[in-house]
Amino acid sequence: MILYLAGYKSCAKRWDLDTKDIYLLSSFWEHKSGRYGSYVCQEKHILDSGAFSAFSGKNDSFDWDGYVKKYADFVLKNNIQRFFELDIDVVVGLEKVEYYRRYLEDRIGRQPIPVWHASRGKDYFIRMCEEYSYVAIGTTSAMEEGRRIRENPMILKWFIDQAHSAGTRIHGLGFTNTTFLPFLKFDSVDSTTWLSGSRFGQIYFFNGKQMVYRNPPKGMRDKNHDLSNRHNFNEWIKFQRYAEQYL
Repeated sequence: MILYLAGYKSCAKRWDLDTKDIYLLSSFWEHKSGRYGSYVCQEKHILDSGAFSAFSGKNDSFDWDGYVKKYADFVLKNNIQRFFELDIDVVVGLEKVEYYRRYLEDRIGRQPIPVWHASRGKDYFIRMCEEYSYVAIGTTSAMEEGRRIRENPMILKWFIDQAHSAGTRIHGLGFTNTTFLPFLKFDSVDSTTWLSGSRFGQIYFFNGKQMVYRNPPKGMRDKNHDLSNRHNFNEWIKFQRYAEQYL
């Protein structure tokens, strides 16, 4: 299993690490200013469209046609091999999502990774697996359906089994529950949990099989958030390498 660490851009400039052997996920929304690190071009990188961030708080007049064109330009310019579709069903409807997906396929010459959401139904997921070599399922806690799935992660087993029976790889967006990962055989997952050092003061450790953490004492937080994040990042890299070999 490949574990992609997301959110690295927030620390990339300060840390200036050699990341060629680290699996990273980044978002096009993070790079829209035109300033980004060379890690976006590395082989062990996967790109999210950033569509969720783009439409958060936006009105109905947002220029999605322009956004998808810029997204395609970015993928082509940096020769990015693995990238997700614009899964904005709740904003523009599935028909328009499919239009954008076909546009990316035609323009780039490679298939994007389609992202299943509950509104598409199980039959649609089966078709995705028949037509694409890599699919994804949204499990992020930022969406209601993701929170529902997280309450019973074994729901995911059906999707994983369906994908694998079709010879298709499957990615779990935002899913790194290390208790369940040994039983849920995703081909890849991603997470920003390593950033919990700055968010919640949590300090992570890899115990040889899974990640564990400790919370700060009540009312106390580490003042050096960057140091906490760097420690957590290093520990999650250990788990990343374990997952690639054993999960």
